[in-house]
Amino acid sequence: MDLSIHSPLLRSSPSLSPCPFNSKNTTLNPVFHSLNFDSRNFQRKLLVSRQNQRIRAQVSDQIVNDHGFVLEDVPHLTNFLPDLPSYPNPLQKSQAYAIVKKTFVSSEDAVAQNIVIQKDTPRGVHFRRAGPREKVYFKSDEVRACIVTCGGLCPGINTVIREIVCGLNYMYGVDNILGIEGGYRGFYSRNTTTLTPKVVNDIHKRGGTFLCTSRGGHDTNKIVDNIQDRGINQVYIIGGDGTQRGAALIYKEVEKRGLPIAVAGIPKTIDNDIAVIDKSFGFDTAVEEAQRAINAAHVEAESVENGVGIVKLMGRYSGFIAMFATLASRDVDCCLIPESPFYLEEGAGQEYVAQNMPGVDEKDASGNRLLLDIGLWLTQKIKDHFSEVRKMTINMKYIDPTYMIRAIPSNASDNIYCTLLAQSAVHGAMAGYTGFTVGPVNSKHAYIPIAHVTEATKKVKLTDRMWARLLASTNQPSFLNRSDNS
Repeated sequence: MDLSIHSPLLRSSPSLSPCPFNSKNTTLNPVFHSLNFDSRNFQRKLLVSRQNQRIRAQVSDQIVNDHGFVLEDVPHLTNFLPDLPSYPNPLQKSQAYAIVKKTFVSSEDAVAQNIVIQKDTPRGVHFRRAGPREKVYFKSDEVRACIVTCGGLCPGINTVIREIVCGLNYMYGVDNILGIEGGYRGFYSRNTTTLTPKVVNDIHKRGGTFLCTSRGGHDTNKIVDNIQDRGINQVYIIGGDGTQRGAALIYKEVEKRGLPIAVAGIPKTIDNDIAVIDKSFGFDTAVEEAQRAINAAHVEAESVENGVGIVKLMGRYSGFIAMFATLASRDVDCCLIPESPFYLEEGAGQEYVAQNMPGVDEKDASGNRLLLDIGLWLTQKIKDHFSEVRKMTINMKYIDPTYMIRAIPSNASDNIYCTLLAQSAVHGAMAGYTGFTVGPVNSKHAYIPIAHVTEATKKVKLTDRMWARLLASTNQPSFLNRSDNS
């Protein structure tokens, strides 16, 4: 949970030092390398390369050896179905794509995870570039796809659903698309709806998810049994890290059974805490809406005597929304995030709130720890400080726009981003890739192994320039321990 505080009082109250804040999003120009590999047997080569050996790489027209080039490859159906036939991509006959100079992405294109490298250092980790391939591994009239949404709400989910349906239909001529209703348990509860471009035509204008959602309910065997029973051969899974871990298990079970089914993940989290990718969809919308809440708190605090405004924003373990909203608004006096422990008089954070508020170590159906409401706790602490220590009355305004932000439709920026995510997922599944997720890496969309985005949570770096910019903007302390400040 992130908090932003506005009040002229705070500038003159150094003894009241509220808390942490978070965010980091660096968009850099991409670097592409051409590399020589066969998608059917590259996985074996990759295992060798991860043992500090080198992959033969081609940069521009030059063959470069021993440059520390590593490809984090994604699985392909031909890895366990080597005789799977391929077909010409229907986009070859598309009028829209006829204007494109290079319709198809080369199998040798890769996107660098780290755009800034130093001379004579290894090239580092790369991912396959997303986009349409010249060959596909599904006949359009034999595709039976399904889409499922899991976990909490986030602006842009409906746009992703819409663009998967429209991408499959308009680009690849796929007519047979199912919506799995109510999250993972919808697979074996047999809750489905038929999706067509007409059905999803205007859902991007609404918040929430057209297919409904739920937490938990993941039973891998039941889900894959149902996928088999329905004859589904493409599965599109929209959800957060817990959902993506479930998607990885589904892919593993599909591989174990030797089924020609592509499993594609679209990572969703409003907190922007997904590793590897530049940012998650819905984040821009959330920051924009968070500004409105901050502005409301600012107006309230400025309009009364001794006004103090506190805004509680989303960010379970990462404070990106709070950090970016603070930088955008320029009205915040103190920004508090999970990454930066803070102190009042004696020290406080989730671990200290538990000492003052009753609670148990519970988790929700997705396995996320239920956190205590630090916003209400901090509000009371500030009131107590001014009434007991400063001997003055303050006008406190506490705003929690969490569910208002989660439930709104995505803005223009996120709508475009969601379209690219959805189309990249469709291109990847049609090309036979599976067990992958999609997202921008250094501003270029790439196919990433699902495990790569779920193995760690992206957090604000307190030693990064973005956090330094925030500290300069708010003029707040860095909340080091008292011993560090002495």
